[in-house]
Amino acid sequence: MKVSIIAGGAGFIGSNLIQALQAEERHVIVVDNMCRGSKTYLGAESGIDAALISVVEGDCTESDVLKGAFSLAREFGDIDEVWHLAANSDIPAGIVDANVDLRDTFLTTFALLEEMKCYKVGTLHFASSSAIYGDFGGEPIYEEIGPLLPISNYGAMKLASEALISAAVESYLNRANIFRFPNVVGIPATHGVILDFVRKLIDTPKSLMVLGNGSQQKAYLHVSDLIEAMLLVRSIKLSKKIELVNIGPIDDGVTVRSIAEWVVKRVSPDATIKYGEGNKGWVGDVSKFSYSTKHLQSYGWAPKLDSAGAVTRAIDEIALQLGQ
Repeated sequence: MKVSIIAGGAGFIGSNLIQALQAEERHVIVVDNMCRGSKTYLGAESGIDAALISVVEGDCTESDVLKGAFSLAREFGDIDEVWHLAANSDIPAGIVDANVDLRDTFLTTFALLEEMKCYKVGTLHFASSSAIYGDFGGEPIYEEIGPLLPISNYGAMKLASEALISAAVESYLNRANIFRFPNVVGIPATHGVILDFVRKLIDTPKSLMVLGNGSQQKAYLHVSDLIEAMLLVRSIKLSKKIELVNIGPIDDGVTVRSIAEWVVKRVSPDATIKYGEGNKGWVGDVSKFSYSTKHLQSYGWAPKLDSAGAVTRAIDEIALQLGQ
């Protein structure tokens, strides 16, 4: 049996990815410290077969934890790939304390690569981010653009991880797919603007406070489209050993103002929206970017939902998740 290891697999994207991998009759080993993930996301109600999953609870920076996970994986079959989804997803937290991103976003990469080298696992799929690019304003962001000057510690550590993976490809990895995500939405939601807004309205149904003036405009992708895109790239036989690919919708995104209005309409129609000042929600926030996915489109892929469709679907999903 083929075996996949997913670092950070008990979270939002991981729980959706597991369902797709189990459709291939793979056994999945999840390694997660449960900081944002949860074992409840890995149950039968999520469409996950308990017989095809093993969970190792622990920190992906700890050698003993990873060695235990890789050793366990070998008991089920051939480990032919590692998915690296483990990272700090709270950008403001990383601004306050840079150690958060150093540990959770970069050192997880270092530790996983060390174990892959030790166990001779040759394929890595890495969840990177649009944050590695920095702020190009309205200029379309494509894979070869530069220089790359991230403005958050999160983006900096994702970029450093990409560099480390590149070096590993030169020496021992057979293939690395580096997926640069936009804002991904859906369930089970663990963080993000939609979840934040819904929670705020549950606490204060008459008003919604928004960080910034609402003009921030970003691309949003539904998690179902993300999984489909990653698996497509994974399936393509390439002559090169490392693939960098932007994954995102084919549009210019939606504004925070629109998201706030849609959430209010769904959750608490009588609420008043109160905006802050400036076009950034926090330090390190890229207020507007245009994300080019032409490279991914060249493989014949297109998302089923645009940014607006992804957001409105996710609003309803997250509201239902929180009992609204």
